[in-house]
Amino acid sequence: MAGSGSSTIRFRERAELLDFLLEVAAVTSETLNLEQLMANLAAIIAKVIPYELFAILLYSERLGALRIRYAIGHREEIVRNLLIALGEGITGAAAASREAILVPDVRKDPRYLSGVDAVRSELAAPMIARGKLVGVIDVQSTRVNAYTEYDRALLKLIASRAATAIDNARLYRRVERQNRTLATLAHLARDFSILDLEQLLGHIAQAVKRLINYDAFSILLVDEERGCLRHRFSIRYDQRVQLDQIPLGRGITGAAAQLREVVRADNTLADPRYIPSHPDVRSEVAVPLIARDRVIGVMDLESDRYAYFTDEHVRMLSLLAPQIAIAIENARLYEELAQRQRQMEQDLEAARELQSALVWRTPPEIEGLDLAVGYRPARQVTGDLCHFYPFDGGEALITLGDVSGKGVAAALYGALVNGLLMSLAPRRRSPAALMKALNQALLERQVYARYVTLLTLRWLPAQRQIVMANAGSMPPVLCRRGEILKPRVEGVPLGLIPDAEHEEIVVQGEPGDLILLYSDGLPDQTNEQGEEYGRARLLEALRRAWEQPPQAVVDAVFADLDQFSAGAGPSDDQTLLVLRLR
Repeated sequence: MAGSGSSTIRFRERAELLDFLLEVAAVTSETLNLEQLMANLAAIIAKVIPYELFAILLYSERLGALRIRYAIGHREEIVRNLLIALGEGITGAAAASREAILVPDVRKDPRYLSGVDAVRSELAAPMIARGKLVGVIDVQSTRVNAYTEYDRALLKLIASRAATAIDNARLYRRVERQNRTLATLAHLARDFSILDLEQLLGHIAQAVKRLINYDAFSILLVDEERGCLRHRFSIRYDQRVQLDQIPLGRGITGAAAQLREVVRADNTLADPRYIPSHPDVRSEVAVPLIARDRVIGVMDLESDRYAYFTDEHVRMLSLLAPQIAIAIENARLYEELAQRQRQMEQDLEAARELQSALVWRTPPEIEGLDLAVGYRPARQVTGDLCHFYPFDGGEALITLGDVSGKGVAAALYGALVNGLLMSLAPRRRSPAALMKALNQALLERQVYARYVTLLTLRWLPAQRQIVMANAGSMPPVLCRRGEILKPRVEGVPLGLIPDAEHEEIVVQGEPGDLILLYSDGLPDQTNEQGEEYGRARLLEALRRAWEQPPQAVVDAVFADLDQFSAGAGPSDDQTLLVLRLR
């Protein structure tokens, strides 16, 4: 515990380290509340690295410095006022070098910034996400040599997993704050809440017309790639017109965009910046549209009269401009999102069709077995795996697995696993040997935060035996003459730990035996009250239906699951495989 002075916990087995890292992953993914997330991190670090002082410092790009955002043991004035530049102190050095720094005795390190006189050891690990510095985790102890290289490596590992979670929580906080601001502005400017950009611009033109009787009105949007303003909407004497693009800095509108301020020309004929568009234009006012400190365009009004636009007009347009800018930006984002959504739907449909061609919808004929399989993806594509590998002589390998995560990324990783299995299975019929080879192949192609759980069965028809090996998947269920048996076979998921070993067990089959394999999406399914379906209900459904043919068993289990969840769609991918020994 923190401050206990106890020696650092050593993980006796890699499985224990894996369990701890999975606990870190769970803690860092269970909340987007930044304060709660940092408190969770402090608690879990205290389990393995003792400290008297603890701090999470976050980096501010605007200030170019680190600031304490969560602390244990530090004085309040330090937490409130301390700013640490990159390269300053132990934490600043860790941030600048992007490497974890261990100082056995701070009295011998000139970089140390004294906060508490009793401190003797310090350990700081930077948090990096998406190539950017997020902050630093810092622990301090009153004992000399309190931390080891093992602690440094462990804190570095924790920091690497915490970085993305903290970055996401900060992003969520910014988005939440922006959404609150947008909601307030939307209430103040209900007339500008339309998300169809073309309709919105026409509505803006009408609204401004009711306030200022212009002769011509334009909305020009910045084209950053071409470095110009492009007319998105132009109207003259209440008729739509088409105008050319204007380079940034040129004309009245280009000047407003470049200067980020209102530009008014009382006499366009005497203003050298004016670009003639119509011979009767005599005055013009251009207002930059700025959203989130970025010029997204210009609102431009023209009149056939000299000095038509007054100071009052300018104040009115300046008040409207931020609301109009946000409304336009929202409409543009909505337009982009709608386009991306359409593209994603097309891509998902293509992925679903491709995945349909890769999975076994109808199991193959396997000597001595009757088979049935049911798939229910949580999304359009599934991360669950179910495959059959028949061999000469009637033998076969059967695999059921689950890729971490959901959706397209899980399906793509699943396709990789399937491809590797198809390549490896013919040469490695032993389930344990197959898993060892697959684990090595996945580590050679390692994808961050991706792994697969897998249950592999080898069917030997001549001996009526089933050889099983498990890599973190749901354990199989054997129903023999109505009695439920639970073969015990365990192992760690694949794609995480080098040289992982998996045990094999042999089950001697009897005629009529029914074997059930399933993914965790079935027992984890919840109902309206938040209750999980659970393994007990699954086994009870199996007891009622075990004498039926395999496909009827699949249908009965899914029907019972649907009745429990009141028809709610699956919250996770659900795969069910039933085998009957003839």
